Amino acid sequence: MLRDLIIKNRSYRRFYQEVAIELKTLKELVDLARLSASAGNIQPLKYILSNDPEKNSLIFSHLAWAAYLKDWPGPPEEERPSAYIIILEDKEITQHFWCDHGIAAQTILLGAAEKGLGGCVIGSVNKQGLQKALNIPPQYEIFLVLALGKPKETVKIEPVGPDGDIKYWRDSKGTHHVPKRALNDIIIG
Repeated sequence: MLRDLIIKNRSYRRFYQEVAIELKTLKELVDLARLSASAGNIQPLKYILSNDPEKNSLIFSHLAWAAYLKDWPGPPEEERPSAYIIILEDKEITQHFWCDHGIAAQTILLGAAEKGLGGCVIGSVNKQGLQKALNIPPQYEIFLVLALGKPKETVKIEPVGPDGDIKYWRDSKGTHHVPKRALNDIIIG
């Protein structure tokens, strides 16, 4: 059921790095995004795929992880993603990208969850540095980076507490807790 897949699709930040993801799988995930809705059917997004450890390391060095976890610099070497999909805007197609990147990211991550994988949408990217490091032509602008792999952590959804704090956190066992507002609190009419 779709609800179960959405609940399974969490922002994972620690992975079994040694579990490889085939290029074929990355292409299948991007194909799901290709088949999804696009504002005005313009289809302006392009993708860079990486499942190569050396290229992955280069991408990783341009990312920031988990802003609410102040003392955590990101996953250590053995817990890093085994693949990435970089979502790019093709500025030669359009200058208005609307919500296509969000639709694409969610579609890819739902597809990953269906395959027993997990991921994280990363918007905190040193875009200029990564653009230069990967020799991405200037017609393309980095929008998001999707980190992918076999999840090595448990992510638990829980209700927002009485204090209203929505910041995610980790307990002493490494379980990642994600407070979610109640349905009745987000429907206003």
